[in-house]
Amino acid sequence: MDIRDLRGRTVLVTGAASGIGKETALAFARRSADLVICDVNEDGLAKTEDLVRGLGRRVVARRVDVARREEMKEFAAAVHREVEAVDILVNNAGVGLGGGLLDTELEDWDWIVGINIYGVIHGCHFFVPAMVTRGRGGHVVNVSSAAGLSASAILVAYSATKFAVLGLSEAIREELRPHGIGVTAICPGIINTPITETAPMRGPDATPETRRYMVEMYRRRGYGPERVAANILKAIERGRTVAPVSPEAWFIYFLKRLSPSAVSLLHRRINERMRRETRRGGAEEGRA
Repeated sequence: MDIRDLRGRTVLVTGAASGIGKETALAFARRSADLVICDVNEDGLAKTEDLVRGLGRRVVARRVDVARREEMKEFAAAVHREVEAVDILVNNAGVGLGGGLLDTELEDWDWIVGINIYGVIHGCHFFVPAMVTRGRGGHVVNVSSAAGLSASAILVAYSATKFAVLGLSEAIREELRPHGIGVTAICPGIINTPITETAPMRGPDATPETRRYMVEMYRRRGYGPERVAANILKAIERGRTVAPVSPEAWFIYFLKRLSPSAVSLLHRRINERMRRETRRGGAEEGRA
């Protein structure tokens, strides 16, 4: 799909109030696309809306909870009163949750599955049929994660939802191919976004020390959401099925194919190191 100049095209981005969603909306606006954006964070959404307008593009912004079927249905109806169909759909809205199976309550599962899986399902269900009916092709981008390429014992629910997004994307790609609609699963790695500060944590690792360690690690990594946005554009242009973003995501992508057991060992070593570092940090605070 040629996305060098998207004048006259409409792009929908969910979860656009911050992080990857915000930067993706701005990246498309810079390519002259008109935007439809949504989020539950109204203040952040309004800021993104202002930035898009500042780039001279039309934008429709609406508070929508992607986990709620009726809200997404009403949102789609409002969008389709303005345009026959969106040209590019970016199902980005997502949340994090730290913890293992034994630490995760059913209420936690309801919450993360509602946003991370049903949010993507709702986006596809309510917007893709109009793209098919219009008959002019398009592209669907579903944001998965490196955790959707290789599961982690300390991110059980999060990994499960991101694996689901990857599987859904691969399946509908084949269904939508005859209609000229491409599908890409984006798999970011360690990206410095607000999710590190807001994601709930469960179990023995749910400590202030662990939170500080994670936030600082992501900050030091210095790989910002704008780089994910740039890779989304590139993946659409190249028609990629799966697009890892960041060196560690690519490393996991290839290593999983070569040796799944090596990936398991890698996760185990990373988790052990994180626990050592957080214990050390807690001990130093105690002495201070």
